[in-house]
Amino acid sequence: MISKTYNPKDIEDKWYQYWLDNQLFKSTPDEREPYTIVIPPPNVTGVLHMGHMLNNTIQDVLIRKARMEGKNACWVPGTDHASIATEAKVVAMLKEQGLDKREIGREKFLEHAWEWTHKYGGIILQQLRKLGASCDWDRTRFTMEPALYDSVIDVFVDLYEKGQIYRGIRMVNWDPQGRTAVSDEEVVTKEVQQKLCYIRYEIAETKRSEGDNFLSPSPQAPSYITIATVRPETIMADTAIAVNPNDERYKHLHGRKAIIPLINREIPIITDDYVTMDFGTGCLKVTPAHDPNDYALGLKHSLPVIDIINEDGTLNEKAQIYVGMDRFAARKAIVKELEEKEYLVKTEDYKSNVGFSERTNAVIEPKLSLQWFLKMEHLAKPAFENVMNDTVQLHPAKFKNMYRSWMENPHDWNISRQLWWGHQIPAFYLKDGTIIVAKNKREALRKAQREYQLFALTEADLTQDEDVLDTWFSSWLWPMSVFDGIRHPDNAEIQYYYPTNTLVTGFDIIFFWVARMIIAGYAFRDQKPFQDVYFTGMVRDKQGRKMSKQLGNSPDPLDLIEKYGADGVRTGMLFSSAAGNDLLFDEKLCEQGRNFNNKVWNAFRLVKGWHVSNAASDNSGNDLAVAWFESKLNQTLTEVNDHFNKYRISDALQSIYKLIWDDFCSQYLEMIKPGFEQPIDEPTYKATINFFERLMCLAHPFMPFITEEIWQEIRDRQPGESICVVSFPSTGPIDTAILADFELLFDVVTNVRNIRNSKQIGPKVELPLAIKSGSPDRFRTLEPLLHKLATLASVEYIQEKVEGISFVIKGDEFFVNLVGEIDLEQELANAQKELEYTIGFRDSVLKKLSNDKFVANAKPDVVDRERQKLADAEAKIKVLEQQLQDSAR
Repeated sequence: MISKTYNPKDIEDKWYQYWLDNQLFKSTPDEREPYTIVIPPPNVTGVLHMGHMLNNTIQDVLIRKARMEGKNACWVPGTDHASIATEAKVVAMLKEQGLDKREIGREKFLEHAWEWTHKYGGIILQQLRKLGASCDWDRTRFTMEPALYDSVIDVFVDLYEKGQIYRGIRMVNWDPQGRTAVSDEEVVTKEVQQKLCYIRYEIAETKRSEGDNFLSPSPQAPSYITIATVRPETIMADTAIAVNPNDERYKHLHGRKAIIPLINREIPIITDDYVTMDFGTGCLKVTPAHDPNDYALGLKHSLPVIDIINEDGTLNEKAQIYVGMDRFAARKAIVKELEEKEYLVKTEDYKSNVGFSERTNAVIEPKLSLQWFLKMEHLAKPAFENVMNDTVQLHPAKFKNMYRSWMENPHDWNISRQLWWGHQIPAFYLKDGTIIVAKNKREALRKAQREYQLFALTEADLTQDEDVLDTWFSSWLWPMSVFDGIRHPDNAEIQYYYPTNTLVTGFDIIFFWVARMIIAGYAFRDQKPFQDVYFTGMVRDKQGRKMSKQLGNSPDPLDLIEKYGADGVRTGMLFSSAAGNDLLFDEKLCEQGRNFNNKVWNAFRLVKGWHVSNAASDNSGNDLAVAWFESKLNQTLTEVNDHFNKYRISDALQSIYKLIWDDFCSQYLEMIKPGFEQPIDEPTYKATINFFERLMCLAHPFMPFITEEIWQEIRDRQPGESICVVSFPSTGPIDTAILADFELLFDVVTNVRNIRNSKQIGPKVELPLAIKSGSPDRFRTLEPLLHKLATLASVEYIQEKVEGISFVIKGDEFFVNLVGEIDLEQELANAQKELEYTIGFRDSVLKKLSNDKFVANAKPDVVDRERQKLADAEAKIKVLEQQLQDSAR
């Protein structure tokens, strides 16, 4: 017995378990064409959010369609160890227990990290099952599991031995909260309101010596120089003041020295074209240790580097003052002291861009640090070329420009992180600082003994680097490492599944991850890692704001599934999520998705509730409806496949939605529906059941649960059978003539219904229709359906106009005689208003068509539609004018 209402809770867990029990998502290499997707691994300690919902729904749509197309569909799930995020959570947990990471040591800390991971890791993968994700769960991988860990270490050693990895002191983005370097791509720039402080530096006393080539200042010259800065807490790290050599204001100071306020240290006044004369005072404080541009100036002018900020963002002993104070607290204290001692000239409100750590939201501190780097220039070239030539295709293609901007001149990748949770760098140090890079300590010892003849050396003489590798250094191998393609490059699985087919991800990690995976693919297998990259947009709230916990504008995806059902949420999100465009999420989208599910369910109940008659019947209207819907289904299938081929997933869903809601439920079922307590003929019923089955297969990738439930109910099925693995509907012939005829039929029916509604005539009142057409046979064929859908008393074919309310469709005139049903005086007034409106509409179309630029640049079908509108409007004006003239006689 089919339930009256559709309740997702009754079926979703049931069918998901059924799919798992029958191993319908499992994939092993065979003779079929593979279709492979690797999941963008979410953080192991993360939970499902709206971005995951969108991303994984699209992946599931693609993988389910491929599975139904007979391909060996393999969707590999997994999680990322997320060094910074996970370590921060473990550190916070330990703090609550009164424990400090440094005090308990690395080994004990990692025990806590693994305990945390085992407790909370993988929750998100369980949540994805609620969404209906059809992953091969037996293949679940984790970036810190032994096989993947070894792969990362092997790659590091290989690249180091090839001279691609080096260690050096560079200016990096330092996260004082995470106490680690982060990459440029992990820095979020925000515009911040700050105070621009104008600070006076006194000019040092200068004695004229023999050989001096500068003059002492004149008595009128000021005895100070003023700089403007938003970072007064770094003045103690200044090693010069720079001015533009062409700036007349400061030429008398070239070669002189200034004195840093508060600490009274002398620094040189240097000249450099880099300084902008019209910004601030035209004088630049040069702080090589705490600004990347100043660092470059320092190298150019051989300036010393004074690093005054600790790893945690506090001032160190080199600052001389406010030692141990947080940098921002020190800023306030220094400004106050500068003001008290009359070094502060003034402050101004000033907006500037400030970098924040994407992971901890701490303000980034530019810092000189000894780090490990990967040379990118040579490695990036194949990855750049093969995206530009579409060997790897980005969808939408507009993201090629973003990709180009990064890949044309890539910076060396800072791959080390000052953390303990992650892949520990396989570099081992001898007591004299010599570096031995090897897979483990044992191999490092052998290497040292072999290369340096240090046979008395023991493992105790080797110290491993404390740092771990950037999380992205493991995930850039993901399409290969999940199939063990790094350790065993010729194994059967990597040979079968690689390269993968489609990557679905957010465009915000195009540099973090997408580009680096392509680089790795060509570096280690000389192959692309995937054929297509589908970029999703960002899920925002309906006001356009990014969803966040702080704003409280992000719904819990599981609550949405509980309320609207997984199919409702899936279709709701995809209704308006074109590739690469942000999705403005409104819960009404999920409501629309649920309504769509209910519409499908009610249509199924309607059809299954009909009584079927085996008796012969002369029902040409039903035959016509069946023929029309067959062509309409095939036409939509062609559209859907085209949308899929172009990665227009939202458009594919919209086509299916319109086909099911409008064409099948609202039109087709209405045409074939038997009268009250009347049976339906068997051929029509069988055709309808067949249509329903094909529609469920068509919709299955988008709404897997309800389609499985209905598919199982349509016919008797064998145990283990599932819609998951039946064939995706194939296209058949399209009768364009019948499609055009039915468009005309629906237009006529709509006009008659509008007339009926406007005159408040009941839906059961039969009305006469007269048709003045050059091709009446076309309408004679459609007559049975015209009668049924428009509730007509009669259809008459005429040569001359007759009385009645008229309308025009593509040159044909239609008259509905409502004598006795309407107020003629009111009808004439309405006709006059309609005439005036139609004349205005015609004139607007004429204006558009008289614009040569529009006609030349618009698509031909757009111009044709406008011309058809003009023809229809002119025909309607003619009819209305005739109607008013006839009434005036």
